[in-house]
Amino acid sequence: MKKIILFDGVCNFCNGSVQFVIKRDPKVKFQFASLQSQVGKQLVEQYQISADLDSLILIEGDDYYQQSTAALKIVSSLYRLYPLLTVFRLIPRFLRDPIYRMIANNRYRWFGKSEHCMIPKPEDKDRFIE
Repeated sequence: MKKIILFDGVCNFCNGSVQFVIKRDPKVKFQFASLQSQVGKQLVEQYQISADLDSLILIEGDDYYQQSTAALKIVSSLYRLYPLLTVFRLIPRFLRDPIYRMIANNRYRWFGKSEHCMIPKPEDKDRFIE
């Protein structure tokens, strides 16, 4: 089963995170779509995801995950030692999510914003749903 990561396509931090995942996902478990794309908008509607969510969302089968849970589920599927980070799931969401939201709410200020959604490298183009 493919896992779909929805991300903010104009956020430099989010784009860097997508590149991070691609480099550490040799079994090609993840596909990507920007939230600004038509496919991203359709998936948000299909899964009845709140329009307030404008950063990372992970879709697996019939379920979706957001905020820190999405990030931790993603690293659990990556190559090498990254799954060890899932130990942070022992921390309750009510403590993890405010840290996630602080980063998400400041991502443009801290990491910048592009005027256009990222264009995938030719070798990664098949990983993006459009």
